[in-house]
Amino acid sequence: MRSDRVIRFVLFLVALSAIAALTLITLFIFRAGLPLIIEVGPAKFLFGRTWSPTQGQFGIWPMVVGSVWVTLGALLIGVPLGLAVAIFATEFAPPFAATILRPAVQLLAGIPSVIYGFIGLVILVPLIRESLGGPGLSILAGSVILGIMILPNVISISEDAIRAVPRSYRDGALALGATQWQTIWGVVLPAARSGIIASIVLGMGRAVGETMAVIMVVGNALALPMSVLDSATTLTSNIGLEMGYATGKHREALFATGVVLFLLIMVLNAATSFLVRRRSQGGIGR
Repeated sequence: MRSDRVIRFVLFLVALSAIAALTLITLFIFRAGLPLIIEVGPAKFLFGRTWSPTQGQFGIWPMVVGSVWVTLGALLIGVPLGLAVAIFATEFAPPFAATILRPAVQLLAGIPSVIYGFIGLVILVPLIRESLGGPGLSILAGSVILGIMILPNVISISEDAIRAVPRSYRDGALALGATQWQTIWGVVLPAARSGIIASIVLGMGRAVGETMAVIMVVGNALALPMSVLDSATTLTSNIGLEMGYATGKHREALFATGVVLFLLIMVLNAATSFLVRRRSQGGIGR
C-alpha cells in the first residue's frame, strides 16, 4: 500500500533525525573542546589538580573525582530503595496501594531539580552540618539529593521489568516449595535483570548529568575531596557556574570538560550494555 510506504518513510526520517541530532551535538562539542585538550595534553588536562583558567591551568581531576563520588553515592542510595519500592509495588502491595504508588512516583519525576536543590539546601545541609560535622555543603548532601532524584527512573523501569516476568515462573518456583521471597530473589529478579540494569543506567545518566540541584548542595569547592563530608565540584556544576562569563581559553576549557563528561557517559553506557548483552546470551545458553 502507498500509505504504508509513506508511513515507513516518515518513521525512518524520525529515527534518522535522532541520529543526526546526536551526531551534530557530538561534532559541536568535540570541535569546541578537543583543540584545548590537545594543546594542554590529555593527561595533564584530565589528571591535573589545579583549575585556574586565568593563569592557564586547566586540571579537572578534582571535578572528575567529585562527579564519580556523587554519582556512586546516588546509586548506593537510590538503587536499593528504588528496587525495594518496585518489588513491593509488584509483589506485595494491595491493589489500592499500587494505584496510589504509581501516580506518586510519576509526580516525583515531575518536580523541578531546583526544588530538590532548595529542599536540600534548607533541610539536608543544616542536618548534615549539625549531626556529622563539616560544612554541610558536601558530597553526602549531593548524593542524597541525587539518590532521591533517580528514584522515578529506577522504580518505573524496574517495576515494568518485574511485571513482564511470566506468571508461570512464579508458579513453578512456588510449586517446588520455594517461599515467596525465595521466588522473588531467585527467579523473578534474575529474569528481570536486563530491565533492572537498564533502569540503573538511566539513573546513573541522570545523576552524572544533573546540574542545578548539585550546584546548590555540594559546595562547589575546587579542592580534591577526601571525605563524603567535604565540599566538591562536579563536571556539570563547574560548567553551569562558569559558562555564563567564560571567554577565550576558559570557554574552550569548559567545552573540553563537556567532552570528558560526554566520553565518561558513553563509556559507562557502553560497558553496561555489553554486560547486559553478555549475561542475556549466557542465560539463553544455559
